[in-house]
Amino acid sequence: MLEVTLKQELPGFTLDVSFEVPTGLTVLFGRSGAGKTSIVNAVAGLSRPQAGRIVADGRVLLDTDAGTCLPPHRRRIGYIFQEGRLFPHMTVRRNLAYGARFAPRDAPREDMGRVVEMLAIGDLLDRRPGALSGGEKQRVAIGRALLAAPRLILADEPLAALDEERKGEILPYFERLRDEVQVPILYVSHAASEVGRLATSVVALADGKVLRQGSAAEVLGDPAVLPAGAREAGAILAARVVRHHADGLTELEAGGVPLFLPRIGRASGAPVRLRIAAHDVILSRDLPRGLSALNILPGTVAALRPGAGPGVMVAVDTPAGRVLARITERSARALDLAEGAALHAIVKTVSVAPGDVGGSGAAA
Repeated sequence: MLEVTLKQELPGFTLDVSFEVPTGLTVLFGRSGAGKTSIVNAVAGLSRPQAGRIVADGRVLLDTDAGTCLPPHRRRIGYIFQEGRLFPHMTVRRNLAYGARFAPRDAPREDMGRVVEMLAIGDLLDRRPGALSGGEKQRVAIGRALLAAPRLILADEPLAALDEERKGEILPYFERLRDEVQVPILYVSHAASEVGRLATSVVALADGKVLRQGSAAEVLGDPAVLPAGAREAGAILAARVVRHHADGLTELEAGGVPLFLPRIGRASGAPVRLRIAAHDVILSRDLPRGLSALNILPGTVAALRPGAGPGVMVAVDTPAGRVLARITERSARALDLAEGAALHAIVKTVSVAPGDVGGSGAAA
């Protein structure tokens, strides 16, 4: 468990937050300037707020009322930056060993071999950072942080410097880190696709304040909480792989509802989670016929949230879970939408990007 309460005057706004997060991967989610990096820097001990209390794994790292402020090197925190920040004169093996030097003798240690296997960096051990791709550097940086036996791992937008291909390469390793390592992870992001794929819990932030905190499914499915804006809105569904079809589609089952996606690399029976963007959902009062879209989810309107412009965010509860739909106010009037109205949510098979499908974690 990580407990954070902070208050700090910063240029342009006041950071005033309080939250608790469990073991797992918690995303600090919000636009640039929301206060995300200021929070992780305070947790790491790289900055000191005017007032606050931070407790990690039962150990007080900061308590301004009691005059406690542990220096960074005594906090046992692994920090993964936007760039790997590896020592260029050391091989990968020596970079990893350097991280292990900071593990206290009495602390539970990760096995070097297990970390190397988990991150698939065995063939990189004798290389130097200059010979690595951006994704490979980040995998080594994750390994170095793990081998320091941290109480907590901080990841400050670790994929921001990578192109889409490299992001797709490294996301599965963060999934493994989330699922296989019993260390809380505080992960900073303003990318909704990363949040939807990785987060077990979310702290949504805006202007230095907490908008909402909860499971990823709860926060991302709330039409009143859009920390990255309406264009990035989308909800999470938990599903299970049923079978792979010869025409290149994968059939999933979510709450008894069949869903079809372009083939995904998961075995039959594997649990998955997928993020469906609100702008990719079409609503229909009647059961549609003669459409090319294969995914039709019956549901009821849970909430409507008008936007600043002509748009309306509609939350629809379906047997598969909650989805969001971003439609125009004119369409909402034409459909005579209101809370409790029955309708159908339609999702094109090809609209769900590969980067929005990942291992299950704990979305709800």
